[in-house]
Amino acid sequence: MFQVAATPRFVTGCLTVAAATTLALSGCGRDSDSPMSPVNGVRVGAVQVPEGNVGTITTIDPAGSLLTEALDINNQGAIVGEYVDATGLTHGFLRAPDGTITSIDAPGAGTAPPQGSYSWSINTDGAIAGQYTDPNGVFHGYVRAADGTFTTIDAPSAGTAAGQGTLAENINARGEVAGHLIDANGVHHGFVRATDGTIAAFDAPGGGTSIGQGTSLALASGLNRRGAATGVVLNNDSTAHGLVRDADGAVTKFKVGGAGVGAHKGTFPASLNRDGVIAGLYVNAHHVAHGFVRDADGTITKFDVNAAGADSSEGTFPQGIDGSGAITGYYGDANNVWHGFVRAVDGSITKFDAPGAGSAPGSGFGTFGLTNNNDGSVVGYYIDAGGTAHGFVRSH
Repeated sequence: MFQVAATPRFVTGCLTVAAATTLALSGCGRDSDSPMSPVNGVRVGAVQVPEGNVGTITTIDPAGSLLTEALDINNQGAIVGEYVDATGLTHGFLRAPDGTITSIDAPGAGTAPPQGSYSWSINTDGAIAGQYTDPNGVFHGYVRAADGTFTTIDAPSAGTAAGQGTLAENINARGEVAGHLIDANGVHHGFVRATDGTIAAFDAPGGGTSIGQGTSLALASGLNRRGAATGVVLNNDSTAHGLVRDADGAVTKFKVGGAGVGAHKGTFPASLNRDGVIAGLYVNAHHVAHGFVRDADGTITKFDVNAAGADSSEGTFPQGIDGSGAITGYYGDANNVWHGFVRAVDGSITKFDAPGAGSAPGSGFGTFGLTNNNDGSVVGYYIDAGGTAHGFVRSH
């Protein structure tokens, strides 16, 4: 299985799914000429939604893949992701700017499904951060240098039983790595690994202490070039709160006004750009979700795609943010079909669909934008009419 449509991106160890599971989401559009007005300290953003497929979309399917997901793209156009082969084993992959695809299998990775290797994030030098599952079901982080050499990452306090271990989810331009570890009690803790290999684990205030609770970081674009990181902390009732950890290690917890309380509700940051601007979503008391942007000064702007549905498992899911503040993601319409979008810095939103994406009402199929680079390219995946996932890159 790959990323669940109705979840923001967080890693559980073998799937790109949320720390919290299925969410019910919706959206509502606003006229592009309406002003941004503060509501309880939160700015409500204007939205304009042009129709149609915009840009060139290229499918990414490594040889031998049955399911593929493109997860991250750097500013040179190199792409990383994961695919599942005919045996059910997972492999990472690197797609070079010329389209050449290289499979990535970390040393020590298990060969019995659902074990294998996962490539989450790539920096401007071509270094890749990821995770592999060993034959005992334990997770280990890794960095793959541009020359193909691997370095294993095991946080000192990570558990050593199946379903525990270290997950390296982000790598920035300086080569710093961030992710989370799962301890012997199944509790999650964030970590940042410096370029000299030193690992600093951290916990956001108020994190829960039961299995699956605690601190996790956003996937692929949750660490910026200045060393700041974003993610989610689940407290004792599993309500999600956003977090920001600055380069000096100070952690700030935040929530978006209107976010609900309880499991699968709350605030879910998904990405952080070089200026400290965060994109993500929040889920209210009725399991309805909306997008948000949080500026470095803490100001929050809410937004929705106006074509998003209002029923369970529908809504607006911001995922990636580039250096300028443009955001990509996906939304579910009233027929439970999914579509990609790009939100420009001025708040205008363009929707897009990958050719071949399934569109049958009620199917849950469609197009899912995940990450964007500074050239405006978007990567993600689409699910075709037969239920098969394919990676894609959308370029201008």
